[in-house]
Amino acid sequence: MKKPHHQAPTAVEELDVVIIGAGITGIGAAHYITQAFPGRRVTVLEGRADIGGTWDLFRYPGIRSDSDLHTFGYEFKPWKDRSAIADAPLIRNYLHETVQEHDLERLIRLRHRVVAAAWSSAEAAWTLDVEVDGPDGAVAERKQIRTNWVFAGTGYYRYDEGYTPHFEGREDFEGEIIHPQHWPEGFDYAGKDVVVIGSGATAVTLIPSMASGPGAAAHVTMLQRTPTYILSFPRVDSLALLLTRLFGERRGYALTRFKNIWLDRATVVGLRKFPRAGRALIRRVNKRLLPKGFDVDTHFNPPYDPWDQRLCLAPDGDFFTTIRDGKASVVTDKIERFTRTGVLLESGRHLEADVIVTATGLNMRLFGGIQLTVDGRSVDVADSVSYRGMLLSGIPNWAMAVGYTTSSWTLKIGLICRYFTRLLAHMDAAGYDAAVAVAEPGMETRPVMDLSAGYAQRAAGIIPRQGTKAPWRMALAYPEDAKLLRGPLFDDSVHFSSRADRTVGEPSAVHADA
Repeated sequence: MKKPHHQAPTAVEELDVVIIGAGITGIGAAHYITQAFPGRRVTVLEGRADIGGTWDLFRYPGIRSDSDLHTFGYEFKPWKDRSAIADAPLIRNYLHETVQEHDLERLIRLRHRVVAAAWSSAEAAWTLDVEVDGPDGAVAERKQIRTNWVFAGTGYYRYDEGYTPHFEGREDFEGEIIHPQHWPEGFDYAGKDVVVIGSGATAVTLIPSMASGPGAAAHVTMLQRTPTYILSFPRVDSLALLLTRLFGERRGYALTRFKNIWLDRATVVGLRKFPRAGRALIRRVNKRLLPKGFDVDTHFNPPYDPWDQRLCLAPDGDFFTTIRDGKASVVTDKIERFTRTGVLLESGRHLEADVIVTATGLNMRLFGGIQLTVDGRSVDVADSVSYRGMLLSGIPNWAMAVGYTTSSWTLKIGLICRYFTRLLAHMDAAGYDAAVAVAEPGMETRPVMDLSAGYAQRAAGIIPRQGTKAPWRMALAYPEDAKLLRGPLFDDSVHFSSRADRTVGEPSAVHADA
């Protein structure tokens, strides 16, 4: 808990655009916005002590991207490493290089945490309440920043806690219980029996790392309640290397991105259009990679269709290799309770464990828990509807960036940032200082994250909504979004205004044709 620190706010600082978050989204946004508007006062506020977001926070063994880095990387900075599926240290290095090469360090303020944001229509500005932490983690300063626009690159989950369901008997277990989001530095699991609870991307990443190499566990068991689709994928993209040799670094990178975007899209569309054939294909591949006689239909046969939840990747089939080598195993069952020495299952089987890893998922929290008010009225973002995946109905001059759930996150970030700069340029030219999306009354909606995954279901009541058709529907893939976000800049759903034609608390309905 933060230590209380009573200090009056200093003078309000005036800026044009504040980007919240210095992860892969915020760094990308800083580049696009400063390239388009070199004279604008732009700042990136990051609550943590370093840049990188997810890739700096998570330190569990083997943490890596679940997407290829030719599409997960930025369009403007080629990915140079041989590994197309990269571990977190490589991604952190890539982000630091991006910041240095594009002179973004001067914009980033670390340990600056936004706790509240208040919009004033009279001033056409957000006033941000910011807490600045000292090296010891205590609040050293409180300040206010006034800005015309906020670009929220905060991601969608809580950085301070992961999701762990209640396990009966947890206090009886004499070993160590760890959530991957809070992995202890230097934790030694060598020679220990480990049970990893969960079957998502984190578990599929952890298990090969813990079961192999120096300091490996004696044995790792993946305990799952429900199976997940897992696909083997080459860690090195040989065609990408060839394209780079033939066409050079930048053109080779661009061609690889193009190739991967359409290959990924074809895979998702094919699996969703022909789920039975997709299920059969995945089963056949899994069976070939697993030991002879392995019970594929129990442990690798999800009750849902492919891409109802995100598929997990196993680079070079490393997850399956650890099972073939006897270093890891899979158990599909429900937990009765924790015991002194392990986990008792509903079937009556007991799993011995020295360490239990609860890879049970994330807790979602949009905008890092910032309290929003518009003209003195508290805002519940769950009541808003997403416009083109960027603006939120009823919340002026506030942009958000939520990437794709069925392909690389960063692909959408680039599209959103370019759309954002076009929107600001239009407002400058027309003399507007405020823009707000206005949803039709009674519009049919559903949650922004249209997945059956547990974290999305648990957060349905706290995240924005989306409509059922464009421009209010969240596109699922880059080609669809590219058409929408590169097309006409706006429509009658976006209302623009300036001080001259606006009264306090009454957003103007003035708009124009793009």
